[in-house]
Amino acid sequence: MDAEKIGKVIKDCRKEKGMTQKELAEKLMISDKTISKWERGLGCPDISFLTELSKILGVNIENILKGNIEINDFIGGNMKNSKYYVCPICGNVTICTGNAEISCCGKKLEALEPKKADETEKLNVEQIENDWYISSEHPMTKEHYISFIAFAKGDKIEIIKQYPEWNLQTRIQRRGHGKLMWYCTQHGFYYQYL
Repeated sequence: MDAEKIGKVIKDCRKEKGMTQKELAEKLMISDKTISKWERGLGCPDISFLTELSKILGVNIENILKGNIEINDFIGGNMKNSKYYVCPICGNVTICTGNAEISCCGKKLEALEPKKADETEKLNVEQIENDWYISSEHPMTKEHYISFIAFAKGDKIEIIKQYPEWNLQTRIQRRGHGKLMWYCTQHGFYYQYL
């Protein structure tokens, strides 16, 4: 750990929140001299302060300890290029239009890498009136099911949550061409073009 880098992160985040050293010290129930010491790189926060310091400053503990806050490059713009994250423990789904550090259930998540579906893996898609009717013969058991379906165009994403033991049948309004994506709990993340 580099005390000077940690101190700079604490100082920058404190100032970003518009707090004085004294205000931060009061929230942590310590002296402002201790905050000054940390910010000058003459010491590091005790482990017992890290959780509360993280909450107050709005930065994760890992970044405080690394002494580094990386700003993501903006790469958004086309929703078809969004990144999807799924928690393997609780099944939460998170979508980001750029790079992000995502965690859930205490674990850091990695962006899913979509695989192009071959003919045997593709979902069934029919045009009915102004909708895409999407269905599948996927087993949809408690242990093996499609968790969600997403349809992404350049400016929109529509996401539909699926549940185990329910037949996969849904309709999505047909609004031009896009990318149909789905996540199978055992085989991963797939896509096909519509």
